Amino acid sequence: MEETDTTPPPPQTSEELVLDLVQEAEKFLTGLLRPWNAYQVLIALGLLLVAHVLAGLLASRFQDWIRHREGWPIWRMRFLVLIHRRMRLIFFVAMIWPTVWVMQEVTWPSRSYLLGIIGQLAFAWLVIAIATRLIANSFLRAVIRYAGWIWVTLSILNLTDDAQILLDGLALHLGETRISVWLMIQAVAALAVLMAVARFVSTSAATTIRKNADISPSMQVLTIKFIQVLLYGVAFFAGLRAVGVDLTGLAVLSGAIGVGLGFGLQKVVSNLVSGIIILLDKSIKPGDVISLGETFGWINSLGARYVSVVTRDGKEYLIPNEDLITGQVVNWSHSNEYVRLDIFFGTAYHDDPHKVRKIAIEAAASVDRVLSFKPPVCHIVNFGDSSVDYILRFWIEDPTAGLTNIRGNVYLALWDAFQAHDISIPFPQREVKLLKD
Repeated sequence: MEETDTTPPPPQTSEELVLDLVQEAEKFLTGLLRPWNAYQVLIALGLLLVAHVLAGLLASRFQDWIRHREGWPIWRMRFLVLIHRRMRLIFFVAMIWPTVWVMQEVTWPSRSYLLGIIGQLAFAWLVIAIATRLIANSFLRAVIRYAGWIWVTLSILNLTDDAQILLDGLALHLGETRISVWLMIQAVAALAVLMAVARFVSTSAATTIRKNADISPSMQVLTIKFIQVLLYGVAFFAGLRAVGVDLTGLAVLSGAIGVGLGFGLQKVVSNLVSGIIILLDKSIKPGDVISLGETFGWINSLGARYVSVVTRDGKEYLIPNEDLITGQVVNWSHSNEYVRLDIFFGTAYHDDPHKVRKIAIEAAASVDRVLSFKPPVCHIVNFGDSSVDYILRFWIEDPTAGLTNIRGNVYLALWDAFQAHDISIPFPQREVKLLKD
């Protein structure tokens, strides 16, 4: 009795696999010349033409209808916009499947086989286009969308195994490490999924932390940054381990990164460490009003590299964290919200200074934002050439509402009070004498 050889055949090489795929493609193209296959292609093209005409006729009307949907949620409006953009494909899918079902009932299955494949591809592409719209990042959305289209196309055509063998055969050897195109695709896919999960978890955690009023703004930012670094780090290393990457080789990479940090990334590391120090010592926090050089505004956000400061004129300055640590920063609301402001003015020598001081204090106290429990004070500071000079000091508790405007309101109140009491604000006077020879 003869023994049968059960040894599996050797795996195909990349060259043999490419030749087989070329032969299969030639058979497929030759098969399209058969009458019923050609009819199915013509039917699909006809349905695509009808879908194009319907989309052209209804797209503008549908867009006008969307514009009049006032008060609808944003997610619903985005879904309607997606339908408007994919209307041609929606019409095609809606028409091809009834066509396939009718042909399966009235004729042989082989005469609708090609239409069934086209219908499966169209429906899968439509589902992927709708599902990937949920991804906020445009680049990541495009990558996942095209990768999904390629994957479902290969799956429907039963070419996934051949494509995997072909991609795995395209490899690069670095010592004992073998890096193939298939391994890189797996790594990118795993990292993309894990990073998306990490982003979703970190966003949800950040929303919960910001709603907690018991945590200070600085600690909220620090906690959120820590969670983000932890989740993204875990996702990165887990993604590499999932595809079988040896992480012990990262020790060499870590050494190279350390050398790079020591030379070219000193400022980046300095700003990163300075940002952590700012969050820990709570010297500034979101909402504080600060002055740094010529920049005056309030803290909008604290980042890993810079602090966003928004000024009264709407400009947003991105100040490196290192400048806030090494420079002199005036925090108008560090320990409390109370701020004292000084303004200077002068009156004529014939005006009673006791009366001037009393009127100035009453005028400042009449302004809305001036605090009453910290009453204004007025003092004589100098006897000038043309006037008696005074300083008027008053307190406010809302520096975020602006400083220039409150000074202007106090000056305006002084002007009205002086006009009402016949107190004059002098100006320098000069006498010019003409000497004749």
